[in-house]
Amino acid sequence: MELADRDGAVEILQPQEIERIEREYAHGVPAGVVVDIFRRLGVRLSEATFRKYVQAGLLPRSRRVGRKGKHRGSQGLYPVEAVRRINVIKKMMAEGHTLEDIKTSFVVFKSQIDAAERDLLQVLEAFDGLLDERAFGDKYRKDLRTRLHALKVRSRELVQDVARLGSAVTAKRSEAVHPEL
Repeated sequence: MELADRDGAVEILQPQEIERIEREYAHGVPAGVVVDIFRRLGVRLSEATFRKYVQAGLLPRSRRVGRKGKHRGSQGLYPVEAVRRINVIKKMMAEGHTLEDIKTSFVVFKSQIDAAERDLLQVLEAFDGLLDERAFGDKYRKDLRTRLHALKVRSRELVQDVARLGSAVTAKRSEAVHPEL
């Protein structure tokens, strides 16, 4: 059930569907759910293949989360961006790329960039929370909020710039072509 867009490129999950999944599983998604999402679309993906992608560094690692209830154990939850990443991997494979091609592409770096972005956002959000707890004067608090907002904007721009550079560096282009960053 893979669909082609206007340019003939393979579209597996549409951007709005990926965003819905990211909202629904914001705190993490089990591997089985990811596999089911793609299976329902007719995309071949097993849990063994999913684990292979994790071991190859194409997908982020899971974190163990305890289940509510006595003696229920824990469950591995993957960052929800694994869905977006599998979507890209499967599209690249449909275009004829091998796993080795994909491993040397931008996909591997994207995982590290995503982690850095999450960590930076977590720090800035913690500062935001502290602003509410601390006894600052109104003018000083407003100044700190303005500076914090500017840092959030700059951090998003930096992550986008790093991603663009990563795409340019890892793209397979001829030496004569110099795309704009």
